[in-house]
Amino acid sequence: MTPSLRNRSSHVTRTHAVGTVARPVVLATLEAPLTAEAATVAVDAAVESGQPLVVVNAVESSLAPCGLVLGYDTIVPPDVEESLRAPADLAHSLGVVVERIRLRSPRPVEALLELVADRSPGLLVVGPDPERIRPRKLRKALRRIRAEATCLVWLPS
Repeated sequence: MTPSLRNRSSHVTRTHAVGTVARPVVLATLEAPLTAEAATVAVDAAVESGQPLVVVNAVESSLAPCGLVLGYDTIVPPDVEESLRAPADLAHSLGVVVERIRLRSPRPVEALLELVADRSPGLLVVGPDPERIRPRKLRKALRRIRAEATCLVWLPS
């Protein structure tokens, strides 16, 4: 049955539900393991909203021909891989569509912001382990993400 609205002149106006575009939840790190808190926030948001989860590892890469051909810059440390796989597996087991992306760029923060602009997520959760990134580099990255992201952003406290 289609919902209807009545106005004062008692004419019936039919309305149709407007479809919404999927606004995924993006869980991102910068070449460091994710914090448990960030993973929990992202998975909870994706499950509760029924939206896809995109797990992103933005990696600094020189994109030099030698590194690209031999694959030297594609090695992900096991602890980083596990911190990315765990929330993806959990979300998938809870019925969420999950996508994993590795962004390789000389400017990983810029690449992450471009991905966010392209995907138009409802929430961007940025949660690299602060113990594994130089403090100045992390502050600079978080400041830029906060200023330039086109969506709601969750950052570590």
